[in-house]
Amino acid sequence: MACFTVPLAEAIVVSAVKAVTLKRHAADTLSEAKNAKIEDLREKIGWLQNMLYGGSFLLAIEHYYHGEISFVPPFLTAMKTPEEVPLMLHEMATVGVGMALLTTAVWGAIVGINHALKKRRGLLAA
Repeated sequence: MACFTVPLAEAIVVSAVKAVTLKRHAADTLSEAKNAKIEDLREKIGWLQNMLYGGSFLLAIEHYYHGEISFVPPFLTAMKTPEEVPLMLHEMATVGVGMALLTTAVWGAIVGINHALKKRRGLLAA
């Protein structure tokens, strides 16, 4: 019903945090090493953003295909009747949160593997 909204909300929060945090570091005021680290962090956060936005978009298409989303208010068909709202909230709390956590865990594993591979190749200091 609305499980895709939880990863979408996480993606929006990650985007906001990325914009606020990384904007503080102006490229011209930092050393070259720090700029490289910031760019590496920006790239890795971008991976998480792409995973969350992409997954939410694909799930929204799937929900639209199954008639659970409409282009007229209230947009989510579960919100048309008050009896379905608790079911929708339960799905968001279980399935949506689970998907968001799993996506973030997979991203963390990808970042860890990437770091290990770079270290193994000698691209990072020990």
